[in-house]
Amino acid sequence: MGFKLSSLAVLCAAALSNMAHAEPQQVDETIVVIGRQAETPLDIAANVTVIDAAQIEQTGVTSLAELLRGRSGIQISDSNTGPTLAMRGFSGSQAANNTLILLDGRRLNNTDIAAANLSAIPLQQIERVEILSGSAGVLYGDQAVGGVINIITKAPQAVGGNLTLGTGSFNRAEGQGDIGGNLSDNWRYYLSGAYNRSDNYRDHNANHTGSVLGRLQYQTDMREFFVEGSYYDNKRQNPGALSEDDLRSNPRKASAFQADDYLHEMTDAWRLHLKQVLGSHWQMVADINYSDTLVSSISYGSHGQNSRSLLEFNPKFVGNYVTDKGDLKWVLGGDVHRGEADFDLSGTDRSNTQTMTSIYAQAIVPLTRTLEYVAGGRYAKVKDELRDAAVYPGGTVLDENAHALALGLNYRPTDAQRWYLRAEQNFRFAKVDEQAYTSPGVFGLKPQTGDSVEAGWDWHPAKQQLGVHLYRLALQDEIVYDTSATKPVGGMFNGANVNADESRRYGADLSWYWQPLSQWQLGSEYHYVDAEFTEGANEGKALSWVAKHSGRLFSSVDVTDNWQLYAEAQYLGSRYMEGDNANEGERIDSYWLGNLAVNYHRNAWLASVRIDNLFDKTYVSSGYYSSWGNGYYVGDGRNVSASISYRF
Repeated sequence: MGFKLSSLAVLCAAALSNMAHAEPQQVDETIVVIGRQAETPLDIAANVTVIDAAQIEQTGVTSLAELLRGRSGIQISDSNTGPTLAMRGFSGSQAANNTLILLDGRRLNNTDIAAANLSAIPLQQIERVEILSGSAGVLYGDQAVGGVINIITKAPQAVGGNLTLGTGSFNRAEGQGDIGGNLSDNWRYYLSGAYNRSDNYRDHNANHTGSVLGRLQYQTDMREFFVEGSYYDNKRQNPGALSEDDLRSNPRKASAFQADDYLHEMTDAWRLHLKQVLGSHWQMVADINYSDTLVSSISYGSHGQNSRSLLEFNPKFVGNYVTDKGDLKWVLGGDVHRGEADFDLSGTDRSNTQTMTSIYAQAIVPLTRTLEYVAGGRYAKVKDELRDAAVYPGGTVLDENAHALALGLNYRPTDAQRWYLRAEQNFRFAKVDEQAYTSPGVFGLKPQTGDSVEAGWDWHPAKQQLGVHLYRLALQDEIVYDTSATKPVGGMFNGANVNADESRRYGADLSWYWQPLSQWQLGSEYHYVDAEFTEGANEGKALSWVAKHSGRLFSSVDVTDNWQLYAEAQYLGSRYMEGDNANEGERIDSYWLGNLAVNYHRNAWLASVRIDNLFDKTYVSSGYYSSWGNGYYVGDGRNVSASISYRF
């Protein structure tokens, strides 16, 4: 990216100049976490999609992963123990480290390479999902490389509750409930719980999953405070990978080498939140988050256990001023993260305490009533206090730092139309379990850094929405696992975490939504990404597991006042197996999935039936390349689910 800190200083000085001629205005109390301030999607110089509660209900989906599949270019990889979400051209193994997942602004990404567990969030708790496609290194820092997905849960603003019961294929049974109410004029409460069990599609893949959440909230015109606690417990059998012969003969079978394998994850999380109005222009928002996870497992017959915890402090100040050209908006903040992890696995005895601190600032400055620019920057430092029995038996300390700058323009000639241009840097630091597993002579991985440039046009007339978004993402020192790297000290076979050769991704996102009649909606999305290495031995080769083409079509019809029909087709193009960065093997076939849902509404009742993979397509949901023989995981076959809920 061509601009420097001096350029950023000039732009911020211009923002301060605008502030000097500003008039007071009360800060909007509603904080939209995407953008870290109150905005609408067209007011942000970025590609932002919002899925609201009505759309969630319309689809009839039973899981967050199925809700997000194919939307906003999201590609899902699932090794039959839980999905990972990739945005902007990342492989399944790298998706969890380059797509930031938030729950009400709290990071769900783990301190290690394990993906955020989406099954911990029952759909019944979700108010909306915000998806920012593209880098957001200034506002969110580490791991906000391909995009940010923020899941907004229901807040205790109303009195009442909901009860949902569900059943379906593979002996699935589910129950969810929530209730909220007022304790006084200023105090409110919210409680929810969920339980799910299923044998799932493959043999030896049953799960038992439960979660509870409680929130106590205090709110006045000047202050909001709440304390929230949750607990999540998931035990799932791991059926292992299939050979190519097994995939063709019986995709539901379990691996004979992993007959007893399972994962059991238990997480408790706590959150303190304070929002305080500081006069007519500013408000302060601060969160303290803590989570603690214990994972017990059997892998290839060997018992293992790892624990991780994360403590975060995230204060920020949000300012809003009215000028004669429009609103001038500021976000000033800092993030402090301290993560601890201990690994006691077969062949691994390692612990790491990772401390990350950063500060950031961003200003949205009006140039005219229709044109504004955004400028911002972040600086971050990380320290790993690492001990590994094989590599660092006496312990070591690794220090790194990174920064990100952003500059964008947002032009809104009319209320229904906008154009934007945006350049932003991004970075990610190595996870706690990546640093020690490196080739001999490599002492710590450098931060992964990148530059993102994108442009877009959106048009939202009364009954249509059109969007065209183009981007280029270039990465340096990308942190990946390379199967050809020299094995680490104590390693059993070749392969290690490395800083890879440079890579770049070109892409385009096209979308069109239309409501020709009040009872009929239809739409389409198409996503293209060309991801390849630009240096090194694999120069010109496609990045593995990234499909060039993906998309979806949907139609929703209100057949009567009570009956609604929803139909959807999802497409994912061919791609190389995960890890086949030299493109030596055959591509995995592309596939279409068809989904159908029927909903019935009457008063406070809602009944839904959904069929996923209507035509029972066999497809590969995750796969890993090896010269010894590839390992395949399959997606679910035809899956019928039914639910009934009552809102009181």
